[in-house]
Amino acid sequence: MRNWGLFVFVFILIGVFSCGNAQPQKEEAQIVVKTGYGNIKIKLYDKTTEHRKNIEKLVGEGFYDGLLFHRVIQNFMIQGGDPDSKNAEPGKMLGGGSLDYTLPAEILPEYFHKRGAVAAARRGGPSNPEKRSSSSQFYIVQGKTFSEGALDTLEMAKNQQLINEMMREQLTAAQDDIEQFRMNNDRDRFNQKVAEIREQVDNLIEARGIGFKFSDEQREIYTTIGGYPSLDGDYTVFGEVTEGMDVVDKIAAMETDKNNRPVQDVKMEIELIK
Repeated sequence: MRNWGLFVFVFILIGVFSCGNAQPQKEEAQIVVKTGYGNIKIKLYDKTTEHRKNIEKLVGEGFYDGLLFHRVIQNFMIQGGDPDSKNAEPGKMLGGGSLDYTLPAEILPEYFHKRGAVAAARRGGPSNPEKRSSSSQFYIVQGKTFSEGALDTLEMAKNQQLINEMMREQLTAAQDDIEQFRMNNDRDRFNQKVAEIREQVDNLIEARGIGFKFSDEQREIYTTIGGYPSLDGDYTVFGEVTEGMDVVDKIAAMETDKNNRPVQDVKMEIELIK
């Protein structure tokens, strides 16, 4: 009995010291977007470090105060952060304003465009192959629900887009050969070269496992809660709304002009939550 009592005493002491040395779990940073229609609380992801640090810096400087949600599309998203939107005249087209830098893409599969996702806007097209983000413009996804069939179609479209992009790169690299076939009107060798490149691309996609596929979690959320899945893999999602989606819905439902700018200005102020 004496040994058993000693064991219990030592066990309790270990538990006390373990609890005393335990490190409190770090909470993810949060911001609150204040509008005339209510507040939107947003959690910033730690893993998208560059985007988190950037928006914390801008918010701390008061950069967003007085800017507008300048682009609003119901069942899609609301977008703001254009520095040119501050005191912008009614009807002025907005969305082209930016700071003098961009951010590296931090596109992570676990963060996708579900309802309430917060992501960085960016310049699209071939001029931005690295998918670098705008340093200030962001959007909040309102979204809608999608059927399983619609998600299947999106998967196929995204994989075809990937194939097209890689084919374009390989064809550019083989431009000298292709130009020679064209000059010689050698259609057979041209078609053979294209077929070889397509096979190389298919093998590369399979070897690297880079084909696009929605996860089970994504499918569950997109078919029940909603979002905007066509943007996945192309834009950096760096946070999510934790409170205030009703405010997002109010703003998304506003009357807009031909440029999707709300007829009634929606100004914002953003504060860090300590």
